Amino acid sequence: MTVKPLADKVLIKMVEAEETTKSGIILASSAKEKPQIAEVVAAGPGEVVDGVLVPMNVEVGQHIIVSKYAGTEIKVDGTDMLIVRQGDILAIVE
Repeated sequence: MTVKPLADKVLIKMVEAEETTKSGIILASSAKEKPQIAEVVAAGPGEVVDGVLVPMNVEVGQHIIVSKYAGTEIKVDGTDMLIVRQGDILAIVE
């Protein structure tokens, strides 16, 4: 299945949380926080504001930090993904 986001929406796949801490402690699955870093899978063309197209600031393949409770969860070919607004993206990770 192919999902193409519309307007200022972005399809993202969350990056898995670390299994161990920097000091080597293995975390139980219940102790892990919801990851906030994701990879951009697809992006819409941008939003039209006052008749002018405002282009997207993210591109496919970039890693981003997204708001903790943002987006709509969907399942694409058995993979959990989120559709978020561009405004819910906090930063690009380089």
